[in-house]
Amino acid sequence: MTGDGGAPGTGAATGGTDIEAENALLLREAEKIVTALGRTFPGLCEVVLHDLSDPGHAVRAIENNLSGRAVGDPATELGLARIEDPGYPDVLQNYPNRFPDGRPAKSTSIGIRNSAGVYVAAICLNLDVSLFATVSRSLANLVRTEETDQPPRETLSARTVTQLRAAVEEFAAARGTTPRGLDAHARQELVRSLRERGFLQVKHAVPTLTDLLGVSRATVYNYLRPQGDDQP
Repeated sequence: MTGDGGAPGTGAATGGTDIEAENALLLREAEKIVTALGRTFPGLCEVVLHDLSDPGHAVRAIENNLSGRAVGDPATELGLARIEDPGYPDVLQNYPNRFPDGRPAKSTSIGIRNSAGVYVAAICLNLDVSLFATVSRSLANLVRTEETDQPPRETLSARTVTQLRAAVEEFAAARGTTPRGLDAHARQELVRSLRERGFLQVKHAVPTLTDLLGVSRATVYNYLRPQGDDQP
């Protein structure tokens, strides 16, 4: 590196020495970050530190090596673009990428500048999304349900007497009357609907219905007889 990035008023040699020391410090600190990130996402996310002052041997550190690269390998096209263009974005986030073996990846590249505004390094994260794609497909298959012309009516929660009373009152209110004001056909429709919805499995369901509708137990059971035997 030259001394062009040194602070105004300092000699070229001193400025150059200061910048070189700063660059070395930034690389050392960035290496800590790369190590920590890699160990946080073992086997899933490759984390690479690029030394942009040495593009021919840019890879300085690599954690969770998923791309097959090694320390001392050259910079990628993105790294070279950063070196050549001071106005290159500091952060490129979540862009699609691909490992050499074809696995899809999601990548993020973070440029690190020194006090002179020059790119010194880049931390790159390459997340292997192939595993997540498989998991996503598996979850989609797991939650998929079969479509039928007449899906069965089923409620998995246990019914209660309170819910039974509410269902009866709602049925009557929809017809502009009270439960005791329902005619025989409406009562039969109600009782059969309650059976289909599981309300007759509630403890004391029949006594509750006789009280609400003002009919006998025999009448309630009569409403439940097969259609051919209807005598409401």
